[in-house]
Amino acid sequence: MFNSLKLKIVGVVAVLVIAIISIATLHNYSHQKTMLVDVAEQSTGILVESILTSIHSAMKFGHTAEVNEILSRVKTNDFIKVLRVVDDEGQIIHSTNPNEIGQILPLSKQGVLATSKQQQFVYSSQNDVFAAFSRIPNTTECHGCHAASKSYIALLETELYMQNFSHYIKQEQSASISSAIIIIILIIGVLFLFLMYYVDRPIKHLIKSMQHVESGDFSVSTNITSSNEMKLLSTNFNLMVNKLNELMSTTVMHERELARAQEKLIHHHETQLMNQKLEEQLKEIENLNISLEERIEEVEEANYTVADLASELEQKNMNLKQAVDRLSTIYKIGLAINSTIDIDRLFNLIVRTTATTLNAHIGYIILYDAERQRFTVTNLIGGGKLLTPGKSIPVKDSGVSSWVIKNRQPLLVPDINKAPQFDRFSELGYERKSLICAPLIVKDEIIGTISVVNKLDDSQFVSDELEMLSTIAAQAAIAIKNATLYDDQQQTYLNTIQALVSAIEASDSYTRGHSERVTRYSVEIGRRMNLPSNRMQILERAAVLHDIGKIGIDLSLLHKEGKLTPKDIRELQQHPDIGIKILEPIQFLQDVRTCIGQHHERYDGLGYPKRLGKDEQLLESRILAVADSFDAMTSDRPYRKALSLENALRELTDNSGTQFDPEIVDVFITILEEGIFFLSRQDSLPFNESTCEVNA
Repeated sequence: MFNSLKLKIVGVVAVLVIAIISIATLHNYSHQKTMLVDVAEQSTGILVESILTSIHSAMKFGHTAEVNEILSRVKTNDFIKVLRVVDDEGQIIHSTNPNEIGQILPLSKQGVLATSKQQQFVYSSQNDVFAAFSRIPNTTECHGCHAASKSYIALLETELYMQNFSHYIKQEQSASISSAIIIIILIIGVLFLFLMYYVDRPIKHLIKSMQHVESGDFSVSTNITSSNEMKLLSTNFNLMVNKLNELMSTTVMHERELARAQEKLIHHHETQLMNQKLEEQLKEIENLNISLEERIEEVEEANYTVADLASELEQKNMNLKQAVDRLSTIYKIGLAINSTIDIDRLFNLIVRTTATTLNAHIGYIILYDAERQRFTVTNLIGGGKLLTPGKSIPVKDSGVSSWVIKNRQPLLVPDINKAPQFDRFSELGYERKSLICAPLIVKDEIIGTISVVNKLDDSQFVSDELEMLSTIAAQAAIAIKNATLYDDQQQTYLNTIQALVSAIEASDSYTRGHSERVTRYSVEIGRRMNLPSNRMQILERAAVLHDIGKIGIDLSLLHKEGKLTPKDIRELQQHPDIGIKILEPIQFLQDVRTCIGQHHERYDGLGYPKRLGKDEQLLESRILAVADSFDAMTSDRPYRKALSLENALRELTDNSGTQFDPEIVDVFITILEEGIFFLSRQDSLPFNESTCEVNA
């Protein structure tokens, strides 16, 4: 629709008409505005002349005060906005508004007064206001008040409203715009009708005729007489259609004849082509038969090759699976080995895991003492059972471990019958059939060996299993070394702290040997109550160190004879907390610290320092409380004598369920009645070294 020729013509003409009329309207508006300013200037001139004449008349008779009245009378006209008389400095002398007299004009107006030298000049003609200044000449009538040398005595400022003039101009503009719009609409309408009749309708008629011709109707003709040009176009179109009709008839006839000839030629040619094609296809079939025989032979050879490759691939996949399984097993063993630093548990874990992984009947670790030239068997697992732990054996040239340590390399003995240099029967009491042994090396130092002997299925060990054992040995050596160092470090800490406790007790004859006796009592109670080994270790360490906090108590208070004051008791009761703070930097003594901090708590929750209830106390703390209290009762102290064994037992029984755990009291009384620590129940002497029987 928007691509229509008539619309384009109408649009171009409309744009031109609108542009011309708009330019004419703008020019007329500018001319009217100029005329308005000229009218305002002429009106201002007339008004100024009238005012000046009145002012001169007043000045002639010396009536200067009448100037304000003259200005006020003139101001009564609605088109006058402002009338003022100002001096050269911009100060208002006379005004229609008495409140302005004496004020100073704005700086913008002062600048105009200073720069303009004309007798009358326009200040502004904007915002519908026409402002102008006129100089008041210094005539002879004014010489009485003003010096004759001055050309003028003041300036008259006038501001006129221009709304009335503007209103007339706007009405004229509205009329002009309305006329222009009507003219534009009429021109466009007439032009559109002209194009519709003389251009659009003939062209549509021609297009319709052309569509008939396009569909194959050559009988169509046009007769357009709207203009000479359209008539000529219509005549030429009819001639063209007639010529095209003749050409089409001739072409159809020629094509029919040509089609008949081509049909005959094609039939003959097709017959020849079919014969040639048959001959070629026969030759191709013969070639295909030969090629097919060759391909069958190639396929048979390829089948044999594929079968060989499949067998080889299957073997490689099996080897790869075994390698992945070995790596996975080594990784899991590494995680298990590094999961503990308890040396005994580590030995068992390494041997059991290795023996299970390698399907071995026997496994063991031997530690090497280079100075003493001795081997120590940490553990030996045979048939799933732990045998001969800690056994020491001499270094022999015929021993497998001796050879591995001497040569610093792993050893594989698939069949002991083929290795006569080694003993068939081990010092550990088993018969060797097949074995592998690897050194435990840490930073070029051989600390021992790990061995697995005799497979469960009576097969022989192979090189892959030797590699796996070597890898396990490398990880195990580091773990054993770390665990040994950690164990030595723990023992060094404990020995140091125990030395401090012994030093404290040595300074007081009353408490000498107290920690050792409490330790014996506590360990025996724990053994009777079937505490696991790790809790027994915590109990033993806590018993040895339970009074370490007395380092922070004044010695004079510890050795004080006579009754203790409440203040002394409160100070003494601080030693569990002091002990916790002393041992706080030692991380592995965390449960030991807790036990030490609770060994003066009571079963009924009334103990010190935190008044913990029985459910908040460790079992080891409650055991230590019974052992410590019993030794304190049966030992001399500076402020009292020791109780007899009978009285001490009575105290334990009387305070069972309040101060002491009743179950622990029952176990301890049973131990004492068995005479393990005292020779007889009737012995009334305090506990000392002469009455102690060491628990084997």
